[in-house]
Amino acid sequence: MNHTPDLSLSRRGLIRTGAGATLAALGLGAGAQSASAAVTATKRFDLTEPSYDLFRSKDTHGARVQQSFSFDWENKFLFVATKRTGSTETDGDLCINKMDFDGNYISYMHLDGFGHGVAFAAVPSGSGTDLWIECARNPDTGYGTALTPVRYTAGTTLSSPAASAAYRPISGALEYTCSVDPVYQRMIVRYHTSAGKRIAVYPLSDFQTGNIGSPLVDFKQPTIDGTAQGYALYGSYMYFLTGDHYPGDGTPVGDGNTYITSIDINTGTVKQGPTLTKAGSTLTWREPEGLAIYRTDAGEARLFIGFATGEEGDRRSSIFYKNALI
Repeated sequence: MNHTPDLSLSRRGLIRTGAGATLAALGLGAGAQSASAAVTATKRFDLTEPSYDLFRSKDTHGARVQQSFSFDWENKFLFVATKRTGSTETDGDLCINKMDFDGNYISYMHLDGFGHGVAFAAVPSGSGTDLWIECARNPDTGYGTALTPVRYTAGTTLSSPAASAAYRPISGALEYTCSVDPVYQRMIVRYHTSAGKRIAVYPLSDFQTGNIGSPLVDFKQPTIDGTAQGYALYGSYMYFLTGDHYPGDGTPVGDGNTYITSIDINTGTVKQGPTLTKAGSTLTWREPEGLAIYRTDAGEARLFIGFATGEEGDRRSSIFYKNALI
């Protein structure tokens, strides 16, 4: 379904390093239990309602698939992370594409050795944007082992800091990613431990000041079938994306297998889903890649769903959204 979108939607250098080793002592350990109702209950997106187009099949700087995306909600830009052309799956090399809300490409930045790019947060900082993103990739998996803020700087290439020069706020965590809730001003962190995946939620101000304390909630990610492709936070609910690209040459096959699940972060349990989404069902390839939250200037909250689409060697970005709250 097509819909015209209403998206009238200091600081510290390229990388702001922190004492990662000392911050680890402030976080909850891998075996921590979920805090009880530490976040005020909010409305949630109804995943059964239709999705609408933001844009389809837009060019990015490279030819490879997008991994995730995030909105700078104050400066009104969209940042899309794609795999770096010529890099292997475990190199952790990313290309960050700066785009407008119509999907027009503006500029790029290369991040070498950072991670897989499952999720990241574009946080406005004056007239610029700080990208909170995984870094210090695990050479065996390609996923980041710490978090760091990077000031987006067009046309530059940056090598990852060491994990010891970045942020590792959770004791026992082996890998990290994060995503921002711009409406309720929180950061959600998905992290890996020897016992599996866990979720922690913090005030966004902890990351903006570089003083990351204990999370508001911390819980074991519930079991959800399918290939994990992204997540986002809105109020007291987390949204989790799973699915795969159309097989073979990428020709559409049925309704695909892209599902979205909502999770109550106060209980750590599934609230709705997994719910099939048919957004962009006619697109070639159509691999689900990323979720993000944005609220329009008119006050409408939206859950955005990203897809890597297009032919091999010419992958494109396609993004849709849901806007029905219950």
